[in-house]
Amino acid sequence: MPALRPPREVKKRKITALPAGRIALLHALAHIELNAIDLSWDVITRFTDLDWPIGYFDDWVRVADEESKHFLALSERLNSLESHYGALPAHDGLWQAAESTAADPLARLAIVPLVLEARGLDVTPPMVARMREVGDPDSADILQMIHDDEIGHVAVGKRWFDYLCAAQELEPIPTWQNLVRTHFRGGVKPPFNIPSRDLAGFSAAFYGPLGDEYLAKQRLAATSSAS
Repeated sequence: MPALRPPREVKKRKITALPAGRIALLHALAHIELNAIDLSWDVITRFTDLDWPIGYFDDWVRVADEESKHFLALSERLNSLESHYGALPAHDGLWQAAESTAADPLARLAIVPLVLEARGLDVTPPMVARMREVGDPDSADILQMIHDDEIGHVAVGKRWFDYLCAAQELEPIPTWQNLVRTHFRGGVKPPFNIPSRDLAGFSAAFYGPLGDEYLAKQRLAATSSAS
C-alpha cells in the first residue's frame, strides 16, 4: 500500500512523453479505483437498515466488479512501465469524503457517485487525448474504458439517490445541492462533460447552479487578492 499524504502534499501529475509523469497519474488513478472498490462494498453493507430493493444490491455489486477491473488494468499497466501500485505516495481525499457521509445514505449517494465519480467524467477525456498525443495508446485505452464504465456508475448513484428522495418525499435537485454544500468542501468545478453526464441521466439542472457558485467564488477571490 502507498504512504498516504494530505492532497496538498501529493505531487501534481503531468502527462508527458517521459514515463515518470504518466506513471504518477496512473498510480493516482489506481489508488482512486482501489478506494472505489471499498466504497462500492461499503454502500452495500453500511446502510442495510433501509428497505432497499434487490436491484440496489445488484447495481453496487456490478459497480464493485467494474472498479476491480479498473484497478487491475491500471496495476498491470504500471507493471508494464516498470513501476507498481504502492511505489508512490497517494492522498486519501476520497476516503475522507466517505467518512463525512458515513451516517447518511443520501449524502453518500450525493457525494461519491454524483460529485466525485461525475468529476471523473469531466477530466478523463482530456487525459485520454493527451495519452494518445504522447504516444501511449495502451494507457489511453484503459482510461477510455474507465470513463465509459463510470457513466454507468454515475447512473447507478443517480437512480438510488432519486429513489431515496422519493421515499423521503424530498425534491431531488435542491436536496442534492444542499447536501453538496454541506458535505463537499471543494466545490463543483466546471467545465462539465455534459454529454457523458446526460448519458448517466444526471442533468445540468443539478450541478449547473453549483458550477456558477464555484466560478463566482473564484472571481471574488481573484478580485480580493488583486486589491
